[in-house]
Amino acid sequence: MNVLIIGSGAREHAIAWKLSQSQYCDKIFVAPGNAGTSEFHTNASIDIHNFEELAKFATDFNIMMMVVGQENALVEGIHDYFKSSEFLKHILVIGPTKAGAMLEGSKDFCKAFFARHNIPTAAYKTFTEDNFRDAVEYLRTHSYPAVIKADGLAAGKGVIIAQDYDEAIDALEDMLRNHKFGKASSKVVIEEFLQGIEVSVFILTDGKDYVLLPEAKDYKRIGEGDTGLNTGGMGAISPVPFADDVFMQKVKERVILPTLQGLQADNIPYTGFLFIGLMNVNGEPYVIEYNVRLGDPETEAILPRIKSDLVELFCALHDHKLGEFKLEVDPRTAATVFLVSGGYPEGFEKGKEISGIEHVDADTLVFHAGTRFENGKLLNNGGRVIAVTGLGDTMEEALAKANAAAERITWQDRYFRQDIGFDLRKLSV
Repeated sequence: MNVLIIGSGAREHAIAWKLSQSQYCDKIFVAPGNAGTSEFHTNASIDIHNFEELAKFATDFNIMMMVVGQENALVEGIHDYFKSSEFLKHILVIGPTKAGAMLEGSKDFCKAFFARHNIPTAAYKTFTEDNFRDAVEYLRTHSYPAVIKADGLAAGKGVIIAQDYDEAIDALEDMLRNHKFGKASSKVVIEEFLQGIEVSVFILTDGKDYVLLPEAKDYKRIGEGDTGLNTGGMGAISPVPFADDVFMQKVKERVILPTLQGLQADNIPYTGFLFIGLMNVNGEPYVIEYNVRLGDPETEAILPRIKSDLVELFCALHDHKLGEFKLEVDPRTAATVFLVSGGYPEGFEKGKEISGIEHVDADTLVFHAGTRFENGKLLNNGGRVIAVTGLGDTMEEALAKANAAAERITWQDRYFRQDIGFDLRKLSV
């Protein structure tokens, strides 16, 4: 079959890489893709918000499966668009409808869902510019640190952990009055800060049954030691040592099952990935957020560990046979390190020539994100540019491979964190 992947990041490159291993894939298209996806697959220069153009492409190239990696397209209703067309409804879309995508599209909607279905999460309140003064008073008596979140999609950057009242007010001003994230911050969620360690849990679900995928830990802060501004993700580790059978049983019973029951109770159809961002608070799982697609950079760490055929997994989703599917997982550790442009997540320059990929060891995976080819040269074309993933029998071995690859790939002002996984190393001592 021919497959169309929606998105342009390292996540989509990793999905294309994994799908290409399937005996059932004839041709893989990526819209719009990047320099990495263009090397072994076919990029389609299409605006992913232009559903009419995507539909024409899907018809012209006999697409039978569409994997939506990019959250904006799901929130805007790409699944609904294809489902409503007589000529497109046969296409298996991996990703929820607009109703299900609201779990990521609005943090206020998501928090209300948690409350309705008794899913453990941090206490919160929601504010708009109209009740800005109420938000100020709320922050005046709030405990610190406090978490300030833009309600809508902000590319992973719409979360501020304010250490004190002044920092919280600045964040509130930026979001509600200065519209830092546009419409995404027209509403703001203020949450209690949960003290613990994060883990990303992933399932593929048809809204009733599910398959649990490998978990990962993402590293969001730009600086080593988890300091500085939030980014789209600077690296990931899978598996996560503390996500043992006891902890994961709690996740299944207290989070996953109530989530699926909640979707059914609210009449929200759901077909696709659900990314559950969790905080381990003294051994108890609390949900930070849902994402309605795979995470990035977690995808680059979890897909290399999945031994099963991804197309077979997606067909089990389509046939409502997820309950019978046995996922095969590589027991080794995967470590992913992201190389980013200097200045990211704020201002950075594009068009810098990238070198050294040819010197990366053959057993280390390289996934492109913000890259493009121009006049035969590979150039940086975004903030997060390249993810490298190493696999090893131990986390130390996997990290050594990933860091060695990161050292070899260079361009002017490129930067990467060299302490990905260090906190987990301390936990295992």
